[in-house]
Amino acid sequence: MKDRPVRDAERERGQGLVEFALVLPMMLLLLVSVAELGIVFGNAQSLGYGSREGARVGSALARGEQSLCPTDPDPLLDRDPSNVDAVLVGAVQRILKSPDSGIKLSKVQEIRIFKATSTGAETPGSVNVWTYLGPTLGPDVDPGSGTEYIDFVPDSVQWAACDRVNSGGDPDSIGVTVRYTYDFVMPLASVLNAVAGGRLQMTLNETTVMALNPTI
Repeated sequence: MKDRPVRDAERERGQGLVEFALVLPMMLLLLVSVAELGIVFGNAQSLGYGSREGARVGSALARGEQSLCPTDPDPLLDRDPSNVDAVLVGAVQRILKSPDSGIKLSKVQEIRIFKATSTGAETPGSVNVWTYLGPTLGPDVDPGSGTEYIDFVPDSVQWAACDRVNSGGDPDSIGVTVRYTYDFVMPLASVLNAVAGGRLQMTLNETTVMALNPTI
């Protein structure tokens, strides 16, 4: 009878180890999920900052130098109608390439510049799509004062700057969407993604819409 308390204590320790072994995977999964969500949130914020900066620049430039529409060259390079979208994309890129953004430019699926409806949606047939090409392989957005190449090129242009309306009582609104492929970072998530054949990848979309600045 004197040995019974010892055996009971051993059984309790064994039961505790079993319970810990059962709970540990769930705890690890929870911790990894929280950490991964934090990284996703940070990436989404960076993409949001980029889309807002692009929309701000697009709104400010509006049609470019209207008197030069549709094709005349403009000595004010950032006001050249044919250069407006490149300057906009360059503004987005500067945000995404900042040291703390956490964004890989090669994972940016596309930057979409569009005429926005009253609800902020894309107007069919009025969408310009820029895609990643590679470091400094896109146009020079400031050729007059040094070299500032961007890494994106236009895949389709359906809404030229000269077609944008920024006068009267109902100016157009410009929308900028940055679409990004997020790759899981945490080791456990990466393993699960590999087991799933890469199907756990996530696409992040951040959009900003602003009215074009009126003609002065």
